Amino acid sequence: MKFTDGYWRKRDGLTVVHPAHFQDSSPGPDSLTVWAATKRIQDRGDTLDAPLITVTLSAPMDDVIRVTIEHFQGTAPKGPDFSINSGSAEVTVTDATLTSGALTASVRTGDNWGLDFLAGGKRITGSGWKGMGVVSSPDGAYVHEQLDLGVGEVVYGLGERFGPLIKNGQSIDIWNEDGGTSSEQSYKNVPFYLTNAGYGVLVDNPGKVSFEVASEMVTRTQFSVAGQSLSYLIIHGPTPADVIRKYTALTGRPALPPAWSFGLWLTTSFTTSYDEETVNKFVDGMADRDLPLSVFHFDTFWMREFNWCDFEWDTRIFPDPAGMLKRLAGKGLKVCLWINPYIAQRSPLFAEGKANGYLVRTVGGDVWQWDRWQAGMGLVDFTNPDAREWYASKLRALVDMGVDAFKSDFGERIPVDGIVWHDGSDPERMHNYYTQIYNQVVFDVLRESKGEGEAVLFARSATVGGQQFPVHWGGDNTGTFESMAESLRGGLSLMSSGFGFWSHDIGGFEGLPDPAVFKRWVAFGLLSSHSRLHGSKSYRVPWNFDEESVDVLRSFTHLKYRLMPYLFGAAREAHLTGVPVMRPMVVGFPSDPAVAYLDRQYLLGGDLLVAPVFSAAGEVSYYVPAGRWTHYLTGEVVTGPGWVHETHDFFSAPLLVRPGAVIPVGARQDRPDYDYRDGVTLRLFEPADGRTAVVVPGPSGADTVFTVLRDGDEIRVGRSGEALPWRVQVGARVIELSADQDSCALTPEQSR
Repeated sequence: MKFTDGYWRKRDGLTVVHPAHFQDSSPGPDSLTVWAATKRIQDRGDTLDAPLITVTLSAPMDDVIRVTIEHFQGTAPKGPDFSINSGSAEVTVTDATLTSGALTASVRTGDNWGLDFLAGGKRITGSGWKGMGVVSSPDGAYVHEQLDLGVGEVVYGLGERFGPLIKNGQSIDIWNEDGGTSSEQSYKNVPFYLTNAGYGVLVDNPGKVSFEVASEMVTRTQFSVAGQSLSYLIIHGPTPADVIRKYTALTGRPALPPAWSFGLWLTTSFTTSYDEETVNKFVDGMADRDLPLSVFHFDTFWMREFNWCDFEWDTRIFPDPAGMLKRLAGKGLKVCLWINPYIAQRSPLFAEGKANGYLVRTVGGDVWQWDRWQAGMGLVDFTNPDAREWYASKLRALVDMGVDAFKSDFGERIPVDGIVWHDGSDPERMHNYYTQIYNQVVFDVLRESKGEGEAVLFARSATVGGQQFPVHWGGDNTGTFESMAESLRGGLSLMSSGFGFWSHDIGGFEGLPDPAVFKRWVAFGLLSSHSRLHGSKSYRVPWNFDEESVDVLRSFTHLKYRLMPYLFGAAREAHLTGVPVMRPMVVGFPSDPAVAYLDRQYLLGGDLLVAPVFSAAGEVSYYVPAGRWTHYLTGEVVTGPGWVHETHDFFSAPLLVRPGAVIPVGARQDRPDYDYRDGVTLRLFEPADGRTAVVVPGPSGADTVFTVLRDGDEIRVGRSGEALPWRVQVGARVIELSADQDSCALTPEQSR
């Protein structure tokens, strides 16, 4: 929301006051409260007829400082609230400063009000002249804050956004909407951003937060909320990866998805016609063509039309669902079902939910309803514990039948006007937050039924904390290269917002993609953390495009499964630290100014660079940071820093290995879930002097640790873990090692 008319004036009808004079403060053992007058105080008369703004500083953990700005403090608290973790913080407080770890907030005293944030004695940002503001308008009260942006400072994050990766110059409202991937709307809005200047900002408000990023005030990021108070947290890095680690420590780290979920998912698509015969034709067709599937997903019409969601199979089409699930499991497949939180009026569950108060009601006591999506649908009130258990019981019955995962669709179309929540939550604050309760209910059912490490969703909507319930996919895109690129931008933006795992509809959801688009998207999809073939009105089995599509899909599926020791290690890192599997380049190379604006390439884990090809002819340009990088598929070396222009056929894409990396490669390509240690090959790329350790995940935490030590031309590789056969590869040279060999030494000739 913009409050100014140019640099000097406020918009007509608005009254805005700003802190101007440090009045006094009250330091405590772990907090600092400051009172700021909104005009210069020269005598006692100046204390009359003017607001006094209260600014409170505190620290939930080291390197994090919370700032709370308040005008009137008599407002009743409103829920819901984000769940913000707190840990031990080393806090030092004076009359005008609060220090948490390496981060200090310093309030300027006297009549030159300002709030500066310093790390290591250096100012990283701050709120200066007219930065904080209390607004009165015909529409109500607002509070805003403006934090300075330095020269060359750029902003990332704010959830899944399909426009430019860099948010500078954009006006963004944090408000979940079902708007597709080609609009400024977003399914996953997160009021958190990070910059390349060493810090991140979380606005602690689940409702509508408006951001003006170098737009209204081009040298500042402004954020504002309705009401009488605003609370935000400054998170010091100093690197983007450090900011993400600390942000996810505050808001929750992602669960570790099961290894099978990293395999290839195939769906029925949305409005296509299908029954068990169709499903078997697809499943068997994939198997016959050596296209190893991990998951088969049934989209909406596994239930009867007009009955979504009643969680009952349409027995006209699927007369023996339990038997069908058992037969699919016998083929080695996991099964996922589509669900949403909306209950159609014709569903028997509508009357049940209405009678028991499980559906959201209007202020007049009626069930809130509309005809969008499903005729006369109501909305499950997840603020009611009994409604949560009711919904969960329906899911448990499906899990007991043999279902392994749920696609928790929707959760964005949440009404605000004229409704009442069971727990009294504020409708405006609940609009974005609803998805958090919804996805947690679904995820908890799977975690309780399947066990820790076996639960996985395919979720569309999210807010702060949603990263705890993976996986999230990018919503309704279209079958074009342009939509493929916008999907990647949305994913990179989401990864910048603390989400560790992400997917997208290979080939695009809407429309029938050209075979070239499909084949290029296959490479991108299989080089993502999770990979799903899904469409709207057309199937996504590769032979529907051309025979080459079958071969391309096979090639990249086999590649991903061989890379699973590396990918699952990156997944573990995301689970333990919050640093995502797919990363914007700035996360891996924060000191390289050339990577700041790159939005057509990414890091897959810490050591692989991926640049999807967005053209039928295979032409692609991408940037390579400093060093000798190796094409994983060909062994060719590219030396950076600099731009590379290449042409790739459909069986190739830029997949480069960071110099000095050790990539563990698995022995199997028929499935993603196997003992990665058994027969693993350690591929050494441009090994550097010093020691490199690589952990290859094993079942039940029985990991194997390999160490690579280079001293000049000599390389020694050691193993610590269970005795299993393994190999070492440098270039084209491969050394076979038996299970009882714990180490090997490479000669100077072998190490070249």
